Amino acid sequence: MYTLLIIFFLVSIIFSFLCSIWEAVLLSITPSFAAIKMQEGSELGRNIEEFKANIDRPLAAILTLNTIAHTVGAIGVGAQATAIWGASIISTAVVPVVMTLAILLLSEIIPKTIGANYWKELAGFTVKSLKLIMKVLAPLVYISQIITKALKKDKKASVLSRADFTAMAELGSKEGVFDEGESNLLRSFFKFDSLSAKDVMTPRTVVLAAAQGMSAREFYQANPDLRFSRIPVYEESKDQISGYVLKDDMLTAVVAQLEPSNDNSPKTTLAEIRRDIIVVNQTKPIPQLFNEFTEKREHIALVVDEFGGMSGIVTMEDVLETLLGLEIVDEMDHTVDMQALARKQWATRAKGMGIDPDSVGGATKTDS
Repeated sequence: MYTLLIIFFLVSIIFSFLCSIWEAVLLSITPSFAAIKMQEGSELGRNIEEFKANIDRPLAAILTLNTIAHTVGAIGVGAQATAIWGASIISTAVVPVVMTLAILLLSEIIPKTIGANYWKELAGFTVKSLKLIMKVLAPLVYISQIITKALKKDKKASVLSRADFTAMAELGSKEGVFDEGESNLLRSFFKFDSLSAKDVMTPRTVVLAAAQGMSAREFYQANPDLRFSRIPVYEESKDQISGYVLKDDMLTAVVAQLEPSNDNSPKTTLAEIRRDIIVVNQTKPIPQLFNEFTEKREHIALVVDEFGGMSGIVTMEDVLETLLGLEIVDEMDHTVDMQALARKQWATRAKGMGIDPDSVGGATKTDS
């Protein structure tokens, strides 16, 4: 009788121990690990991909076997305890308490901790074992799948969200997997989709623009230390931007005008070397703007508001700065953040007129 008691106890604990390990390992396998194994062309990768694609099947097999182990173990141990000790306190109280503690420690806490910590090492064993268990328990697994599919809320829900990836980037930085620069780059990349042209543009009030009727030489003399490579040009005001000129084209026209043989020739105006400019709404998402820049091979765009008025200028550099999470500053840049400059200038003008800039939103990022 003691032998049967021990056998029922060990069978229940061992199978439940294995079920807990399999469950912990299966749920700990990351999509990246599965993808790497798939790229390696290993059988393990194919099996993991199959399991992840239909996670209900292996989980149903695990839960079915675990339930059988617990039920058979409890009945068997209880029956043998009653046969040995009768209806004494040992069989009615001590044995159930010992069984409960054993299941809790030996088949739940310990195996799940092992599975969660050593899932990579146990992945191969888990996959092979589960394939065998699923074949043995195929009818029960099939019934379980039917029930779970009927109760499943969203069959196409994504396992990971942008917030999850951002959190992992921060955790990776703290754990030393990424350095601070890499972590910042990843966080910026995942926030990329939530930003629009208005968030990164150079506001209208600090845009350097020129009247298209000016000659190239006049503009150069007025701006000898010009650091911008593309200058918007307008017809009568900044609200009528007609295009832009390249700094190189403008300097070429200036140099040509300086040649002695061209002293009496007509002055080249900015309108003559003007190029068409892309026009985008201020609500245009940054990823779409980036795609438009690359497809049209342009580096500058006019940003307009809902009424068609000029809001500002956005460049490929602005987009890349946002993607990289830092300001790209060269030796000619005196102002790092043009939006900050616009807010500062607005605050100065407002105070000069006796207006509190905060009361009208002048200190907000997207105004100006």
